[in-house]
Amino acid sequence: MTGVAGLGGAPFPAGRPRRLRRTPALRRLVAETRLHPAELVLPVFVREGADTPVPVGAMPGVVQHSLESLVEEGRRCRDAGLGGIMVFGVPSAKDGRGSGADDPDGILNVALSRLVEAVGDDLVVMSDLCLDEFTDHGHCGVLADDGSVDNDATLDRYAAMALAQAATGTPMLGLSGMMDGQVGHVRAALDAAGYTDTAILAYAAKYTSGLYGPFREAVNSSLVGDRATYQQDPANGREALREIALDVEEGADVVMVKPAGPHLDVVAAAAAVSPVPVAAYQISGEYAQVVAAAERGWIDRDRAMTESLLSIRRAGASIVLTYCALEAAARL
Repeated sequence: MTGVAGLGGAPFPAGRPRRLRRTPALRRLVAETRLHPAELVLPVFVREGADTPVPVGAMPGVVQHSLESLVEEGRRCRDAGLGGIMVFGVPSAKDGRGSGADDPDGILNVALSRLVEAVGDDLVVMSDLCLDEFTDHGHCGVLADDGSVDNDATLDRYAAMALAQAATGTPMLGLSGMMDGQVGHVRAALDAAGYTDTAILAYAAKYTSGLYGPFREAVNSSLVGDRATYQQDPANGREALREIALDVEEGADVVMVKPAGPHLDVVAAAAAVSPVPVAAYQISGEYAQVVAAAERGWIDRDRAMTESLLSIRRAGASIVLTYCALEAAARL
């Protein structure tokens, strides 16, 4: 309708937002959200007894590392300018109380020590502080006689795990079990032992989800059933804000929403109220969906991955955990 007069004789349309989309340079200039490698954290798996990396079938490009390959991956993360690396252990033996979780010679604690020594001055090494990889029943805590997860007994195991991880020099512990009071209990244990500088990344709003399947393969999970009695119901949003407020009150230094993509509204709501940084975890199923569709030629992998990360940042997360952190950093 070029040349057609609008109200008051002004050209129509008066507003032309497309002017700022006309060239790549203009679009770059006015972009409201940008990605930077320092905002990205790479989750990694380290397998006890592995001599070489073991591919994870449901997550093409992701492996269970050996101790040696894990350190090399840490160096790649450092050299790429990533913000951090989050370590999950895959032990060779499990029991009902997850004894390997706080064993100084257990795979996770040994791996953390080696990473801190190799790259800890330049990369934030983060630990997964949860029992699910170490229990033979696959739950995130110890079980009561009736088979339910015993919240308060689990807190004591988390405290022991936290002290073992802090002793490795790991600067940030990721409490992911969704037990009531976990942040306060672990914070008190750390402070009492003199680890007042050890930070807590609280999985404050961790939802039960159908997208965890590839992760469970990656950690050789023993879980039968689900974790709906302690992870959040995907139907609830306000509850997440209550969880976040409790974790901040108990001493969380960073709060996290997981999974990221299905809960961008929660990420945005958390960012609007949280006095501490907000992280979001793009989980295994989110990653696997993009990779699988791209392998079939249905979508463009790079564009889809970048768009998904931008949407998480735009929602308000200042830290993004993603399995494509290294490839994203290379593009950036």
